[in-house]
Amino acid sequence: MKARYIVIPVMMAALVAGCEGQGTKQTGGTLLGAVGGAVAGAQFGKGSGQLVGVALGTLAGAMIGSEIGKSLDNADRAMMQQTTQRTLETAPTGQTSSWTNPDSGNAGSVTPTRTYQKPQTNEYCREYQQTVIVGGEEQQAYGTACRQPDGSWKVVN
Repeated sequence: MKARYIVIPVMMAALVAGCEGQGTKQTGGTLLGAVGGAVAGAQFGKGSGQLVGVALGTLAGAMIGSEIGKSLDNADRAMMQQTTQRTLETAPTGQTSSWTNPDSGNAGSVTPTRTYQKPQTNEYCREYQQTVIVGGEEQQAYGTACRQPDGSWKVVN
């Protein structure tokens, strides 16, 4: 049931993003932001109230993701991903790691905020806060990633 509430707004965001002729970075950012916003919005309310939360979360996430995505190039994304993986693997809770791309001027940081082990699967998960600065504008996001058997960290929401 919850999946339907998330899939429909994400598909709508994908359709809108495709119709606007955005570049692939911006489209990817829009879609990732929409998914994250939908997941966050699904945590609030029940019934139709939850549907409203999903819709609002999807729209807000899509807007934020679109702005970040249209400005981050491949080098920015690689630096952000490497920093995030390294931070989630080695940094203590509360310790911030940063990245900066001198070519684009974009930067960001990752701070683990909570570490726990899932009782069902025994996998380790970490909640984190991520900040990205594009063109002098700061955007913040929150997420959870879990450690995979190969040692990598996979974002789960």
